Amino acid sequence: MAATAVQQTNVTDYLSKKQKESPKDLATEWAEIEELHNKKLWHQLTLKLLNFIKKPELQKGDNLVQLYNNFIQTFENKINPLSLVEIAAVVVEQFKDPKEAISFLEKTETKVKINPDAQNLCKVLAGQIQLDKLNDLDATKKVIEEVEATLDNADGVTAVHGRFYLLASQYYRIQGDHAQYYRTALRYLGCIDLDTLTAEVKHQHAFFLGLAALLGEGVYNLGELLAHPVLESLKSTETGWLVELLYAFNSGDINKYEQMRSHWGAIADLAAQELFLRQKISLLCLMEMTFKRPSHNRQLTFNEIAKETKLPVNEVEVLVMKALSQGLVKGAIDQVAGTVNMTWVQPRVLDRSQISSMIERLNEWCIHVNSMEQLLEEKANEILTL
Repeated sequence: MAATAVQQTNVTDYLSKKQKESPKDLATEWAEIEELHNKKLWHQLTLKLLNFIKKPELQKGDNLVQLYNNFIQTFENKINPLSLVEIAAVVVEQFKDPKEAISFLEKTETKVKINPDAQNLCKVLAGQIQLDKLNDLDATKKVIEEVEATLDNADGVTAVHGRFYLLASQYYRIQGDHAQYYRTALRYLGCIDLDTLTAEVKHQHAFFLGLAALLGEGVYNLGELLAHPVLESLKSTETGWLVELLYAFNSGDINKYEQMRSHWGAIADLAAQELFLRQKISLLCLMEMTFKRPSHNRQLTFNEIAKETKLPVNEVEVLVMKALSQGLVKGAIDQVAGTVNMTWVQPRVLDRSQISSMIERLNEWCIHVNSMEQLLEEKANEILTL
């Protein structure tokens, strides 16, 4: 009881001091906080603190650290675990020593074990410090693996998802893992309100995503990125050509790809992977050829493929085998006849021109169905008397 009384006295002294030394507007808010605390209205106090800690006046020096140590930690067990970590996420930014910041988060994590989301958020915040301040890639990787293993079990999108995918995308970009960066960066953008990002940050995300889409091993579905509003930040800029290049890849337009060599060739990462890019757009060209054909006429000759992909005829079979092995298409090669009988092409997010092409094929299919229906009607008597 004595300890509790001393604690209460210290809190009262701290709040009184802050009211006296603060400007009028801020002093009023300190008084409101004291009143909510005295009435033990923990939920309302938590909501108040979540807004209060973001005030510019508190971002100086160690004001937030002092607020936490002298006030918040005395009733932290009364705060919703996830809200407690949200508060800690702001407070931890004032720690000058990264290791002290991580230690603070680890202590917070032990206090919120009852809530998996709060626990994961602590791990992600610590992982961000490991990556940004300590450049400890191994520790960051461990955090990503631990959190990702539990994130799939979460119901819907939680407060953890956005921060986790941002951390993972930054880690994979540093590691040069373009495919994983593409996957996690797109998920990060799907978890946040794009309008909360500055124009510069949006442009940066769009540019890196564009490069990752082109350079990512196994990334052939570019439609999801092309449909994303983040690409608008590239248009009317000096890197606007990247959007045009992405459309060229999505439709397997090799002529456009070659015409744009002066643009993409000036980017070191793309120029260094010219052979890979050529193979990738050739595979996308083959997919597009298959996609454009009606389902009852998907026999492609080696000569047709060679003409579209601008490859020598003797390299066509290798290209088709690569597409088959990666599950981009399904079919059978007839080496003797020099043809490929396609039965399936991997589903993709389509752009408008591809959707128009699909509508045309659906119309053709309707015509075929109608003609078959008429044939059955006309020949019904003959069929039934067989």
